[in-house]
Amino acid sequence: MNLLTPRELELVALGAALGSNCASCVEHHVGAARQAGLDEAQIGVALAAADQIRQVPAQKALDAAHRALERAAPAAGAAAEPCPCAGIMATACAGR
Repeated sequence: MNLLTPRELELVALGAALGSNCASCVEHHVGAARQAGLDEAQIGVALAAADQIRQVPAQKALDAAHRALERAAPAAGAAAEPCPCAGIMATACAGR
């Protein structure tokens, strides 16, 4: 038993695709949404809602960056707060 219709599933997929910044996924699910019977206006509303929600964490990250920039610079040799992506960045940059 499916709890969501194909149309509802495509609306969820559109939101997830846009939220994950996957252009090819968005393109695929726009087409799949059309195939499921959604019209251009419905798809547009879904994309606009997903984009508004997606922008909230991006704005919070930008606000945090501005707050960090406004704070006094740490003393020489002071340890900065570690970033979860530090290991990923080190690995990515090592190959260059």
